[in-house]
Amino acid sequence: MGTSFTVLDLLDLELEKHNDLELTCVTGRKGLLRAIKVPDLNRPGLALAGFFHTFGNDRIQIFGRGESAYLEKLEAERNFETVRELFERKIPCCVFTHGILPSGEYLELADASECPILVTDLSTVDFVMRLTRALGDVFADRQTIHGTLVEVFGVGVLIRGDSGVGKSEAALELVERGHRLVADDAVLIRRVAGNLIIGAGTNEELGHHMEIRGLGIINVTHLFGVGAIRQKKQIQLICQLETWDPDKAYDRIGADEMTQDILDVAVPYLEIPVKPGRNIPIIIETAAMNERLKQMGYYSAKEFSNSVMKWLDSESARNAYLEQRDGNV
Repeated sequence: MGTSFTVLDLLDLELEKHNDLELTCVTGRKGLLRAIKVPDLNRPGLALAGFFHTFGNDRIQIFGRGESAYLEKLEAERNFETVRELFERKIPCCVFTHGILPSGEYLELADASECPILVTDLSTVDFVMRLTRALGDVFADRQTIHGTLVEVFGVGVLIRGDSGVGKSEAALELVERGHRLVADDAVLIRRVAGNLIIGAGTNEELGHHMEIRGLGIINVTHLFGVGAIRQKKQIQLICQLETWDPDKAYDRIGADEMTQDILDVAVPYLEIPVKPGRNIPIIIETAAMNERLKQMGYYSAKEFSNSVMKWLDSESARNAYLEQRDGNV
């Protein structure tokens, strides 16, 4: 990841309510600027038992009910050697789930080593799922691409092309026809969950504004309502707009499916030539519906090709039959 992410950033994450981590720092505030370098998590049960081989000291340490109960056992035995060694490993932070507050001596050791101790009321399973999603988003591969992202019939369509080719105008017509704008001009793209490409605006405050040449900057939310926008969307189709080149052979059947790599993920790709008289928004709508059909396993171009081949085979068989019959007469 290009920018550093700290424990303080983790506490300051602005997440939707169903993803809220509900974290509170109870001690070790001097270590809030410790870097979190990996999105992986660790349950330190073996480490508390004294086994530090292959210990993930660069990970956030999660203390559930089991680990908390073992800490109580260590406290009863007045044996905190493994805890001291745990803190000597310079771990980013420790998180206690179920609202469990560790003992005073444990907190003193953590504060002395400047290790932040966080507490959440969430269960361990729920917290781990939420934190995994949050860190997956933070550490996701990302890049910014020039283009316009719209949701058309539920399909995320990234409209690309040279400046002035009509990307924003096509997107504006699509919004007017009831589709939704995600981002215009600059699209921040992240790869999450392995092979999902998610696009959003580079700036939440400015992301739903559009620049229309001859008109200026417009606010899509104010003009068309909140139903005309969305914050992010998976990119499932790329439409490359280009000025019509009479010398170029454009695909007229669609049997050869093209893709374009974004963050090493292949995304379906179409080249759409632009010239006066072509209704580009209608073409993009049709492309989006056709992509939905492909996702359902129906390929129009392949069906057409198969139908042609069947017709040719049947025509050849009919001609062969007639020739054979005429030869026997």
